[in-house]
Amino acid sequence: MVYITNSEAETEALGARFARELPDGSVVAFYGELGSGKTAFVRGMARGMEIDALVNSPTFTIVNEYIGERCLFHFDMYRLGSADELYDIGWEDYLSRGGVCAVEWSENVAEAFEGDETTVTFRKLSESAREITVEGGNRSC
Repeated sequence: MVYITNSEAETEALGARFARELPDGSVVAFYGELGSGKTAFVRGMARGMEIDALVNSPTFTIVNEYIGERCLFHFDMYRLGSADELYDIGWEDYLSRGGVCAVEWSENVAEAFEGDETTVTFRKLSESAREITVEGGNRSC
């Protein structure tokens, strides 16, 4: 499915709709250039999962954990060079915890995915408009 958003608020709202029915244990792999809306979408996911937290990019911490009635593990793989580094930080442990794993810069660790992940690809159309493509995992927004 392809969606067009025209503001950061619309991108967040799309993320919230997407996450409401997303099963625990899901992996969501994000692709897109810097500033394309990935973190805004994850902020929406947290809201859709009824998690009350300040969501920001985990660029320097690698992963932020947002815990509520459900768990959202927000990864930023920008600084990682390979899937081996992802395994070193406990990727398999996060998967076994049963929360939703949202992974920004997935292209850096693509070999860590098992093929059942949902991919969300972001493309800048203008300063504020984004094309967001959701594939796999039988998810729509």
